[in-house]
Amino acid sequence: MKKKVLISTGGSGGHVIPALTIHDHLKNDYDVIISTDLRGSRYLDDDNIKTFLIDTPRLDRLILIPFSILIVFFLTLKSLFLFKKEKINILISTGGYMSLPLCLAAKILKIKIFLLEPNMIIGRANRLFLNFCEKIICYDANIINFPKKFLYKLVVLSPLLKKSYYERNNNLKLDKIFTIIVIGGSQGAKIFDELLHKTFIKISKIKPVKIIHQTKKKNINSLKNLYSKNNIENIVFEFDQNLVKLLNQADLCITRAGASSLAEIASLNLPFITIPLPTSKDNHQLQNAKYYENKNCCWIIDQSNFDQHKFDDLLLDILKNSDDFVIKKNNLENLNYQNTWNNVNQNLLKIINEN
Repeated sequence: MKKKVLISTGGSGGHVIPALTIHDHLKNDYDVIISTDLRGSRYLDDDNIKTFLIDTPRLDRLILIPFSILIVFFLTLKSLFLFKKEKINILISTGGYMSLPLCLAAKILKIKIFLLEPNMIIGRANRLFLNFCEKIICYDANIINFPKKFLYKLVVLSPLLKKSYYERNNNLKLDKIFTIIVIGGSQGAKIFDELLHKTFIKISKIKPVKIIHQTKKKNINSLKNLYSKNNIENIVFEFDQNLVKLLNQADLCITRAGASSLAEIASLNLPFITIPLPTSKDNHQLQNAKYYENKNCCWIIDQSNFDQHKFDDLLLDILKNSDDFVIKKNNLENLNYQNTWNNVNQNLLKIINEN
């Protein structure tokens, strides 16, 4: 009989996508279940994946803390019941506040806990449970604010990506026109929806470009009309499960700096301009971006000091002078040289099986 693994996730796609990838890596060797909150459930539409709802409230709103603690207490009881009913042997947490009751229950029942930290700065929930986990899986050994006394628990794994990101297909790009893809997230952001297109229109007068733009649903028609009015070939969309196909049509990406998003973009050897979310917890998006900047794989734009003219000049320089662009593309290829699905699969199974 296979051992049972529960993967705790929820919140954003940055937590759920790695959880789904872990599921795919382990499903042949373990009986795998995923728990999520309501926010994360929108990413879980596969009927073949067994899921449970543990809807943990946010704990950062002071006025609601007493009520939230009470809910966490009851969710911990619910988690205890879930672990016993399903006979769970291993818990893998992708971090975030939604993991709290599950990790507490696993600690009580002495179930093995593995943590995943994809960001370059350790999250608060993961830091809280370092003392109780078997190992914490990271994408780099130099995690910021990582307690030295727990370094022996840190193991480095190549980024967890969907299998489709390893299936190289150089013929997916449909034309030779320079194509820019904007990944602002399905929730959008002012800087992506109201500022970037001004630069795209300006540079299109100098050199033809194609724009692939992710935005809020309410902005789709207005952006499509704006690009078409200025004779810019475009694809505007809200959310695409098969994002890898659109990324493979692009020459350059403009994106936020979530760990999963950057890992996916980098895996395709796609140079990118990143605009880290300035309000991200502990400014972790900036640290994620700096990891790639230090390897000369990307450009970073500071949103709080965004300068439209400087952004215009940067894009024009990339379009006119390809030297820096080519260097960054080559650096990404070197970074991804040994990253394969099988290598990640074997290393992940080795981490889980050794403990």
